[in-house]
Amino acid sequence: MKAPPFAYLRPAELSQALDLINIYGTDARLLAGGQSLLSALNMRLAAPSVLIDINGLTELTGITLQQDRLVIGALTRHAEIERSPLIAQHVPLLALAMPHVAHPAVRNRGTIGGSLAFADPAAELPACCVALDAVMIISGRSGERRVRARDFFHGLYETALQPGEILVAVEFAIARPGERCAFRELARRQGDYAMVGAVALSIVDGGVLHDVHLAFFGVGDRPVLAAYAAAQLEEGIATAERIAAAQQALVRDFSAQGDVYCSGAMRMHLARVLLGRVIHDLTRTDAGGVQA
Repeated sequence: MKAPPFAYLRPAELSQALDLINIYGTDARLLAGGQSLLSALNMRLAAPSVLIDINGLTELTGITLQQDRLVIGALTRHAEIERSPLIAQHVPLLALAMPHVAHPAVRNRGTIGGSLAFADPAAELPACCVALDAVMIISGRSGERRVRARDFFHGLYETALQPGEILVAVEFAIARPGERCAFRELARRQGDYAMVGAVALSIVDGGVLHDVHLAFFGVGDRPVLAAYAAAQLEEGIATAERIAAAQQALVRDFSAQGDVYCSGAMRMHLARVLLGRVIHDLTRTDAGGVQA
């Protein structure tokens, strides 16, 4: 199939883009990397009358270190994040996750802002942002506002973005001394959306876990921060008993949803398996989780 007809506009500045989306409202769609939007257009799942191409907004690109924060422009390509020494050093969880995002051709065009704004619950980056407690920087005609990642995702393809707003950057705290991270997912094929995925982040000191963050994706309508499971591992060594307690506590964090590929019960089982694996990765001293 082919996309329905639409007008094409390419603003040169953020202010112009904001003016355009306020003029055209829900009749317009923003084009960033386009890896999800173009498929939706061709399948007639989306039919905007105006396509606003924001790829010319160079002010929304790049990775910068600002004291104890790392800021990634919304139009920064996945491939740039995957290869960035700044990312590998200061936000290594993103470096772990990026090779799992689709395929190289998609990562060469797809953008971090496009992925986060699309808010597919089986995507890797939203869960990473939730685990890292990232901050979304959003711009509108009334000014700029900041939303924590855990408050940004509202449901299936739904976010905190309001009409007339654009996600312009994502801000991350840099990794702390002793902080380790791990990433695992299960997909039917390499490059597919995950059936279940898990990310873990913790300070590891002498085998003891401090400030544990666990996040899951592919289990519901948005990424889930598993606070009850994390509490079972807090301030202790990750023994088999503690891991088992965390696995059992997952039922308090979410009720996994089933679909044509996997039942809810199977998805919960897989989530428990992945929880055990990411905690094992965190506490390994060889080639396991990445340490800052």
